Amino acid sequence: MASETTAGPPDAAALARFRQRIDRHNLNPLWERTTPQRPGSPCVPTLWRYADEVRPYLAEAVGLITKRAAERRVLVLENPALRGTTYATNTLFAGLQIIMPGEIAPAHRHSQNALRFFIEGEGAYTTVAGERTEMRPGDFVVTPGWEWHDHGNLGTGPCVWLDGLDTPFAQFFGAIFRENSNEEAQTPAHPEGDAAARFAANLLPLDFAPEPGKASPLLIYRYERTRAALAHLSRTAPPHPAHGAKLRYANPANGRYPFPTMAVFMQMLPPGFAGARYRATDGTVFVVVEGHGHVVIGDARFAFAPHDVFVVPPWNAYRLEAESECVLFSYSDRAAQEALGFFREEAA
Repeated sequence: MASETTAGPPDAAALARFRQRIDRHNLNPLWERTTPQRPGSPCVPTLWRYADEVRPYLAEAVGLITKRAAERRVLVLENPALRGTTYATNTLFAGLQIIMPGEIAPAHRHSQNALRFFIEGEGAYTTVAGERTEMRPGDFVVTPGWEWHDHGNLGTGPCVWLDGLDTPFAQFFGAIFRENSNEEAQTPAHPEGDAAARFAANLLPLDFAPEPGKASPLLIYRYERTRAALAHLSRTAPPHPAHGAKLRYANPANGRYPFPTMAVFMQMLPPGFAGARYRATDGTVFVVVEGHGHVVIGDARFAFAPHDVFVVPPWNAYRLEAESECVLFSYSDRAAQEALGFFREEAA
């Protein structure tokens, strides 16, 4: 019998017949694998222009479907390479939700973790796990998985926010659960500001025991505090070559990310900033909070303005450029990648 080192080239016809025979048993030869083993994902760089494109369609949707009929009047930001999935990246959902005065997005809960990033309007609120809080532009709101939540608008004009969820994780594991409440809106069980009083002052309740895998117990991270911290950092420290002044939101119970799956960030770019090339394995969704500039992702170059949303796919090199002072909110799957030992980054 010939050894492997002396055997001739494979018999292509014999291998083809072998492949046909094993196929009926749901077997496949690994040596003919078609899935490439390299970093990246199918999703592509994409930017959604808020003022010129998305906002007019949100307004049109208001006239076409009521909040009650839609339950959540959301336009999904679906990656062009992932059509039919509703996903912005292979691991993240992003959508823009509009709610009109007097409307209620009814209470429900689901296994996915969710964040809200408030973009436009006054008078909107969210109630999460029995605590109601007003949402204002630039605020980041935490909705932990399997907590009841509803939203409403007590103001006089439309309100818009971005919904970000880790739905692809739950779907991948076959672990999506969802339940509607018997009541349209929760009756608040805690005074507004209760979570902030307990968790936002570098203090924890004496009897608090953090649960592994749970999202941050702090309900809302106010923009004015975040922006003040960024402004101080930008004045007192040199900017990062790729990120400018960048901070990550932290779970006050353990110092980690706000969600077990999603990392959340805010960064400030000084006027004229020309960022260095950077890439990482986490797919990232950015929301422009303030300012104008450009993002260069691979060979694609996008101009951005306030409230625009753009996606940087995993392991795609990108650079940020600021015409004016810019503030960018972002979230990614870095938390999950770090926990599983997959995360890598590379700077120029």
